[in-house]
Amino acid sequence: MNFSNYYPQNLNVGGKQLVNNIRDRFRHFRQRTATPVQLEKLQTELLAESTLDSSYIVLIVASCAIATFGLLANSTAVIIGAMIIAPLMLPIRGLAFGALAGNVDLFRRGWVAVAVGTLLAVTISYSLGLLVGLPSYGSEVLSRSEPTLLDLGIAVTAGGVSGYAKVQPKISGSLAGTAIAVALMPPVCVIGLGLAQANGALSLGASILYLTNLLGITLSCMFTFLLSGCTPLHRARKALSWTLILTGILLIPLGISFVRLARQVHLEANLRRALLNRTITFQRVQLLDSRVNWVAHPPEVRLSVRVKEAITPRQVVLLEEFLESEMGQPFRLIFEVGEIIEVTREPKTGETE
Repeated sequence: MNFSNYYPQNLNVGGKQLVNNIRDRFRHFRQRTATPVQLEKLQTELLAESTLDSSYIVLIVASCAIATFGLLANSTAVIIGAMIIAPLMLPIRGLAFGALAGNVDLFRRGWVAVAVGTLLAVTISYSLGLLVGLPSYGSEVLSRSEPTLLDLGIAVTAGGVSGYAKVQPKISGSLAGTAIAVALMPPVCVIGLGLAQANGALSLGASILYLTNLLGITLSCMFTFLLSGCTPLHRARKALSWTLILTGILLIPLGISFVRLARQVHLEANLRRALLNRTITFQRVQLLDSRVNWVAHPPEVRLSVRVKEAITPRQVVLLEEFLESEMGQPFRLIFEVGEIIEVTREPKTGETE
């Protein structure tokens, strides 16, 4: 039997069938539309989720209190508990669908619920911040004041899953996971905590993160509802355009923060490499922490280190020159030095040291 012509012919036929199958599936997906019954059910459920009632207020208060105490205690586990409740996620989906489908009542209810929930959470966290009166906040608070493009990516992905969970009830169990991923309540609480300390930079950074999450979820929910056939494109075009424009404006500060984050990671890697590997310049230096003030000219780097031998100004100059050659710009280094002192017990009588 001659197999030389058999296999290529079979592969050719199989390839054509696969391409035709993919084309048919894509055409079916594009032409997919939800039935009036499905749309009615979806809108009814979204209206119920977007209603500003006592249950929603209770969830906002509980989630905000848990998140605020978790932030004050610098406890990741407690903050995750607040994220699971995720009351703000529900009206955002209603807001997105209402804007997309031109349902004014649903859009208004969703917007009011989100606005009231946000203001209530800021007020509660502000009051708790004043009541507790911590002089400074931990890393869980500070980490939510510097959003980047990565946060927008997380919000868009989690929002898409949340929207799909609404049109596909069989995966609704994924909602808790997406709520944890996107973390709506903690940034709102950080806004209030920043106001409690009159820290405008902290509140501004947290506000940008919250807006990033809000717009990212709204945008991806809109696309999910659109691709699910819940509304035609010509009706959704205006709402999508405005959401894309607002999200595009946020790309400016997020992009700047992302570039700064990338440069800081590169800078810290070079610092560790210099301190750990350049044993001629630095001996027995342990880097504990580094902070960069990018506003200063040149940028100012504060290094918290432990050393056994004192660091000299000459060593600082050598490290500044190394960083300038690696990073392509000058830096001013400030060392905060903690000395390592070895302490042992006194030798007993008759023992030699």
